[in-house]
Amino acid sequence: MNSLVPRLNGYAPYALSLLRAVTGLVFLQHGTQKLLGLPPRTMPAPELLSLAGAAGLLELVGGTLIVLGLFTRPVAVLLSGQMAVGYFLVHAPKSPFPAVNGGDAAILFCFVFLYLVFAGAGPLSVDAARAGRRY
Repeated sequence: MNSLVPRLNGYAPYALSLLRAVTGLVFLQHGTQKLLGLPPRTMPAPELLSLAGAAGLLELVGGTLIVLGLFTRPVAVLLSGQMAVGYFLVHAPKSPFPAVNGGDAAILFCFVFLYLVFAGAGPLSVDAARAGRRY
């Protein structure tokens, strides 16, 4: 069992890259749904100059940058803040319980993005390639 821990630790940077890419893809889907109607949405698309439109733009552009691992730390700061504000504006007024108010995804996104601020993009990213890092 002790030999498993060092082996798993060796894969941790790649798991970080996977976490970043999958989180970015799921986040990006929220932006494509809001702004492009993919997947189809039940409500009409928001106006681009509204809060929901700005959120969709951040999700679309920010999600793409997170998937690529490009400018990961500054983008993650922005998206973490977006999710915190979104939670308190949209979800928290409905109920104090995230499972009831539908805000559990916003909380998870907020803290995964906050983690990426400190952890960076990982080795499989444009950021790592630009810095010439070897893992």
